[in-house]
Amino acid sequence: MKKILALLLALVLVFSLCACGQGGTTAEDGVYNVAYLVNGNLGDKSFFDSAESGLAALKEAGRIEYVTIEMGGTDEDQPTWLSTLYDVSESGEYDVVVCGTYQMPDYLKEVATAYPDQKYLIFDDNTYVGANDNVVNITYKQNDMGYLVGIFAACMTVDTNIEKINEDAVVGFVGGVDSPVINDFLIGFIEGARSVNPDIKIDTRYTNDYVDTAIAKEYGLSMINDNNCDIIWGVAGNAGNGAAEAALETGKAWFIGVDSDQELTLSSDLAAITLTSGLKNIGNSLIWFFDELDAGNEYWGTEVTLGLTEGGVGIVTDKNFDTYASDATKAAVTEAEEKILSGEIVVPTAIGSDAVDVVAVRDEVRP
Repeated sequence: MKKILALLLALVLVFSLCACGQGGTTAEDGVYNVAYLVNGNLGDKSFFDSAESGLAALKEAGRIEYVTIEMGGTDEDQPTWLSTLYDVSESGEYDVVVCGTYQMPDYLKEVATAYPDQKYLIFDDNTYVGANDNVVNITYKQNDMGYLVGIFAACMTVDTNIEKINEDAVVGFVGGVDSPVINDFLIGFIEGARSVNPDIKIDTRYTNDYVDTAIAKEYGLSMINDNNCDIIWGVAGNAGNGAAEAALETGKAWFIGVDSDQELTLSSDLAAITLTSGLKNIGNSLIWFFDELDAGNEYWGTEVTLGLTEGGVGIVTDKNFDTYASDATKAAVTEAEEKILSGEIVVPTAIGSDAVDVVAVRDEVRP
């Protein structure tokens, strides 16, 4: 009998060990250890800072411990992105390794393949969805957010009761790289603006990176002085803030921020000319992910797309928005949001098999 009991106990122990190793993500004492790899630097006042804020909130709540590794965003920095991914994966210290943006998937795929037991989260990219069952891709409906920003900009650009607003219905868009994600913002922006005014013009230019504020400022100055833009949306990370500098320097235009609430992060003089920000809530999405993980819902090997319903995207509606927008403008934004949530409005996209012809749409609205 003693031998039988011993054998049964041994079998239970073996079964328990096997069950623990079947792909679930576990946290010691309920606290996850996380590495956040930034292929750039904090202080962009938008994209990377938004992710950092979410992780900081999780830490403050006692749910994670994390380390942030800033790897730099220049071409010279890129070799360290791969080596850093290898280093943190080799260490075995982290329950989840977090990274983001369109520049990281090739590096991540290589490392995730080499370390199948390590879990990874990449935000704002879906290049290799399903290629590795230890990677979750979180993406966002930035086209929905762009639509709301477009509604707002189109209403504001002809409201000459507001200082710096001229009579011409012309707005600007300074994007980062001419890529599907950035163009998803743009398509939503164009369609939202055209739903208010079919004749509106949108001056679109790309910095081709996310750090060069000088080129964005140059573009902004040209938009304002040559095409009479009075509102510019910067969708280029830190680079986009150069367009805010152009608006401030000329004294003839307003700025719209992106990713995080840039009225709270820009200098006081730039914040003063920032009417609102389109929110890509990277931080909220990371909190959502760990909420789901704690609830036993795992998404490894899949793509999760978060929109207005999940708080993945949105638009700032207090501070300068509340001060400068008319009641009619506020109502137009609210109505559009409600119709997107209900499914009455389906915003076109620049991503995937349903992507519109971005070049054609962009050219239709050029000044």
